[in-house]
Amino acid sequence: MLRWIISIVLIFFAFVTATSLYLQPNDFVGCGNRPTGKGRCVAADAIVGISGGDTRARTESAIQLWKNGWGTYLIFSGAAQDKSGPSNAEAMEHQAVSEGVPAGVIHLEEYASSTEQNAENTDAIFDKLGAHTVILTTSGYHQRRAELEFKKYDSDVKILNHPVLSDSDWSFWWWLTGHGWWLAIGELVKVALFYVTGVTS
Repeated sequence: MLRWIISIVLIFFAFVTATSLYLQPNDFVGCGNRPTGKGRCVAADAIVGISGGDTRARTESAIQLWKNGWGTYLIFSGAAQDKSGPSNAEAMEHQAVSEGVPAGVIHLEEYASSTEQNAENTDAIFDKLGAHTVILTTSGYHQRRAELEFKKYDSDVKILNHPVLSDSDWSFWWWLTGHGWWLAIGELVKVALFYVTGVTS
């Protein structure tokens, strides 16, 4: 009996670990806060923050990446949650400007209401800026799916992952809450659908 309990516990934690690693790929592990110009630790042409979930935390991640020299431009993508108000992208811009980011380096995509549309609509901005490498930042649970969508829409642009590992919806301890399991299983299902249908949302 004890052997079965130990086996179940080990399987459980193996699943949690594998899910965490899969959902939140990070191309900058070991790079430190600022680019070094060596190996993977090189600045990109632009940093993309997409709204949804804890939008404020996602925006803050993009802002800090820009301030630390990881990209020339900031791109914010997201339609208005309340259709009578400003777009999420505009709210993200206001947050960035209030923290000292010059408005001239910020570009907005204000119509996307899904991850697929985030990727599709920002592609034109990549072309406009001549961006060849882009750092994508979103909530940890959402990073893998967002990466798949962005890579689908522009194979010529290199997408680099920098997930928000802890926000109001997600943290290292996600597996201790029902909401964390809802997000994790939901993302795994959507990723599976992507491989079957080519669409995640």
